[in-house]
Amino acid sequence: MGRHLKAGERVVKTEALHGGITAEMRRLSVATWDGGVRDLVLRTFVAPLFVERAEEMLNREAGVLSLLAGTGVAAPGPVAVDPTAAQCEYPSLLMTHLAGRTVLEDEGLEARIPLLARQLVAIHALRPAERPRQYEAWTTADAIVPPPGADAAVWAAAIDVIRKPAPPYEGRFLHRDFHPGNVLFDVPPPSLAGPRITGVVDWVQTSWGPVDLDVAHCSTNLALLHGPAWGLRFAEAYEEAGGVLASAPSERLYWRLLDALAFAAGVQWVARPWQEAGRAELTTRAVEERLDAYVTALMDALG
Repeated sequence: MGRHLKAGERVVKTEALHGGITAEMRRLSVATWDGGVRDLVLRTFVAPLFVERAEEMLNREAGVLSLLAGTGVAAPGPVAVDPTAAQCEYPSLLMTHLAGRTVLEDEGLEARIPLLARQLVAIHALRPAERPRQYEAWTTADAIVPPPGADAAVWAAAIDVIRKPAPPYEGRFLHRDFHPGNVLFDVPPPSLAGPRITGVVDWVQTSWGPVDLDVAHCSTNLALLHGPAWGLRFAEAYEEAGGVLASAPSERLYWRLLDALAFAAGVQWVARPWQEAGRAELTTRAVEERLDAYVTALMDALG
């Protein structure tokens, strides 16, 4: 990696960054030739499942980060990529570091929701010269196993909704993994100005598809992190920010459930980074109960 640093620079400190599910993240503090320090971030795929797909995923993210430069959407800049581990121990991507931090606590959420919505509207407004890959659904009707204690009748009805063909949609540029854990905030003391977004990270899943799916993914995360009502609120905030969702309730329900039901297979993987970030009360069981309540709320609101 040293050859990608500027002359006279050296790494003086590394720090593990928590919150990721698919990759290990480290902040590298680099001493500069003039006595200063600048930070970089290294994404490394270590788990065998993701090492197998690392070349495609890292090349895609590096390309998207290059595309985002100068668009007004704050994202890291690519520095170097080693997708096949030709030079590093594991497949890796080196990128610039963004100021700010993820904010996962309940306090102040009402002020952050409109900011998240406006940021997602801005992402969907991007018109790249080259479209990213087509979106992929992360579950199928036959693959879903409801969490323990879930309302069997509600889940059976919800699964039947996504068994139908996908509704027609107008494709847009999607982050595809947009949620509070991938958004950085500057949060000043309450007596000063309100929070602001400093950047969006983790562009590995970027794709082309319905904006409803990006809204659905953030909504599910908000429902599990903060309660089902906040999952329902985010779609309203997205429209208030100028975003346009599917017009028919049945179409909105399809995309929301396509995302929410996919969480049933991996609740423990979602809960773990939240617990590491200080939300110890979000046990696997607690998140499963919120997922069940959210699916029920969706069926009540849109079904």
